[in-house]
Amino acid sequence: MKKLTLVLMIAAAASTAYAQDKPDRSKPPAIGPAPSLKMPPIQKQKLSNGLAVWIVEHHEVPLAQVNMIVKSGSAADPIGKYGLGSLAAAMLDEGAGTRSALEIADALEFLGANLSTTSSFDYSAIRMSVPVSKLAEALPVMADITLRPTFPASELDRLKQERLTALLQARDNAAALIQLAFPRVVYGPTHRYGTSANGLPPAIESFGVADLQTFYRAHYRPENSTLLVVGDVTPASVMPMLEQAFGSWKGQGMAPLVAEVPMAPQLKTRQIYIVDKPDAPQTQIRIGWVGVPRSTSDYAALEVLNTILGGSFTSRLNQNLREEHGYSYGASSAFDMRLSAGPFFAAAGVQSDKSGESVKEFFNELTRIGTLVPEDELKKARNYVALGFPAEFETTGDLARKLEELVVYNLPDDTFTKFVSAVTSVTAADLQKLAARYIQPDKMAVVVVGDRRVIEGPIRQLNLGPVTFITIDELFR
Repeated sequence: MKKLTLVLMIAAAASTAYAQDKPDRSKPPAIGPAPSLKMPPIQKQKLSNGLAVWIVEHHEVPLAQVNMIVKSGSAADPIGKYGLGSLAAAMLDEGAGTRSALEIADALEFLGANLSTTSSFDYSAIRMSVPVSKLAEALPVMADITLRPTFPASELDRLKQERLTALLQARDNAAALIQLAFPRVVYGPTHRYGTSANGLPPAIESFGVADLQTFYRAHYRPENSTLLVVGDVTPASVMPMLEQAFGSWKGQGMAPLVAEVPMAPQLKTRQIYIVDKPDAPQTQIRIGWVGVPRSTSDYAALEVLNTILGGSFTSRLNQNLREEHGYSYGASSAFDMRLSAGPFFAAAGVQSDKSGESVKEFFNELTRIGTLVPEDELKKARNYVALGFPAEFETTGDLARKLEELVVYNLPDDTFTKFVSAVTSVTAADLQKLAARYIQPDKMAVVVVGDRRVIEGPIRQLNLGPVTFITIDELFR
């Protein structure tokens, strides 16, 4: 009986405690203040050959992330050889030193390392993640790929054929076609941002090993590069390894003078461009113009502005075209910021028979963003950006990728630590001024890829501006 009484007393106490602690589900929990981001210090070193080395200690897991950043990408392509920088980066691990592509892959797999090569308009990168215990063995492999690529002709032919095949497939894909059409309209075919970073068939077909070697010698140089090391290392432990692997790297010949990508002239009037894709089940829409460079002082505020317009699932564009009208699976907007001003665009794939209505709703939202944003919507967007920002620094790989921004865009070391406070201080008046400057729908290009028989009439009825037709063939030459 005593035991039973004790059990009943405990149960009653637990029930009372549960009733007292029962969560209030009548309203959502309050959002607390955004946490401040505390970045570990960047320890800047140099090898004997002048190669800059940035080291960030991150001792939570026994891994190291080593990223070689070469500050030349597709924007450095010679005129008439667009796509060369991208192809050179892709070829780096297809043969290097004494190893073939398969031997490189086997060596890295044996060490538990992951390595990739990539490029963008602004830079090229070789990124390797490896257990710290295998770092000394993996660095020579990475050094071969960086310093001694062989560009084997057989692998070059294979990669060229892959790219040409992808472009051939793109002719039948409206979503791929609009990625070629929109920048061509906004920047023109002669501006570097007006053509795909990967190049088009005439240039790709012409590339030979000598072209890759010439690009490599001109741009893959220690004075044009920075080595980022993030992980369970210290300068004392890792610098001797880096010196042994990369210290012998010397530039070959004189580096060429590479002109910066010029700021593209801004569009002055609105015009509609239609690419006819017969029988396309969906219409692809992009509306925009020349945006801003990554160096803009308005970066934080533009992140908030775009979050409201089309940068999140609950953004105005997505709620309008997807949730309210059901025209699309998803609508979005973005400022693609580069060394020079990249494009701003709003985009969606929509039902073909709703193309006219969809374009109308795009302009409704592009116009409405110029009015004062309600305070509750502004607070929600600020929280979305600020509270999500620390997640971009969770792993060694994440942290290294963020450091790349500092290197490539020459940003201050405290850029990220100041970001959250900059976001939380954005006001509705700030956004209204930015929208008036950076989002002017009456001057934007409207690019639509779809079945002309279905979409031309409804789009013309909107009376948005003159209509120009672009053939698919034009996009590939």
